[in-house]
Amino acid sequence: MALSVEDQLEIQQLYAKYNHCLDFGRAEEWSKTFTADGTFASGPNKFQGPEALVGFANGFASRMKARHWTNNLMVEGDGSAANGTCYLQLLNLADPKSPAILTTAVYVDKLQKTGEGWRFSERAVQADS
Repeated sequence: MALSVEDQLEIQQLYAKYNHCLDFGRAEEWSKTFTADGTFASGPNKFQGPEALVGFANGFASRMKARHWTNNLMVEGDGSAANGTCYLQLLNLADPKSPAILTTAVYVDKLQKTGEGWRFSERAVQADS
């Protein structure tokens, strides 16, 4: 069975919540966009489970003021699992008069529908450079 329109909308909201929580330093809430054993990988770094995810998000917030800009979301799956991908532009806002593109990348995701809704079970950042 293909994803319902409701599932697709919920997944779009998950992608947005991920960005907002990470950009505004809401580490605990950001970690809850993942399943209990969810994994986030960026380059050689891999973070799995709530404690490691919260640690990553807190470290990210302490190092930079950023905005994640994602677009061109593609998602396919069934009623309980999905694969997603989207483009990422990470903006550095350290100098508010001159925001800069820090990096561009592609997110490659595996998603699971849980009792609390859709969550990332695996998210990997594949940098363009």
